[in-house]
Amino acid sequence: MDWQNIRVTKGVVARVTLSRPERRNALSMTMMRELVDAFDALAADSDTRVIVLAGDGPAFCAGHDLTEMRSRDASFYRALFDQCTCLMETIQRIPQPVIARVHGIATAAGCQLVASCDLAICADSASFATPGVRIGLFCSTPMVALTRAIGRKRAMEMLLTGTPIDAPTACAWGLVNRVVPESDLDQAVEELAQRIVEASSFTVGLGKQAFYRQIDLDQHQAYAYAKEVMSLNALASDAQEGMCAFIEKRHPRWAGR
Repeated sequence: MDWQNIRVTKGVVARVTLSRPERRNALSMTMMRELVDAFDALAADSDTRVIVLAGDGPAFCAGHDLTEMRSRDASFYRALFDQCTCLMETIQRIPQPVIARVHGIATAAGCQLVASCDLAICADSASFATPGVRIGLFCSTPMVALTRAIGRKRAMEMLLTGTPIDAPTACAWGLVNRVVPESDLDQAVEELAQRIVEASSFTVGLGKQAFYRQIDLDQHQAYAYAKEVMSLNALASDAQEGMCAFIEKRHPRWAGR
């Protein structure tokens, strides 16, 4: 498709790149619609096993595009945040893991984007913030993903002060998986993606879905759900192949089912 605000490269490890560098990849309504369409298209592609989300230019993503948010009515704002919610939920709904490749700033909805991705690797120069409180617009929707990623007290500090955190702090708090020198960022992302590709696509997709289903359940409900998923998973061809391969000390031959 002819995207205006993003670039998509297909492959076993597909890449979706935010491409509004002149606006620090701010999330306009159009860009968010394109991102949802791109993720849905890649989700339907059986050859795609992992998706990397990256950004062009000096920043990963500066949040919502404030230039299109001035002097609008309530229906526009509801539609805008509905689309933002759809984007974040799509990232977690699709079967392929999504890895955020973060450099520069990730602020407001950009920070939300990182928190919503399944995994994230950032450059040591990256920084993260939810600065909406500073302009009179509390980062309420970023709060949802951020709180689930780093916990209440740390999220509240970011939300109430708008103060940026650096890459090591983001890693220590659980917002990103690891921090690497910017020159090593692509290699680190590729190594993580390839490690995931080694597993069964069926098992990875099932596991990702189960992870998000159980995460907000209480412990008893989570176990009840997880044991049913695991029982059905054990019946799958790839699970049987994997167990046999382990016992026979050979590499498994995945069928994707």
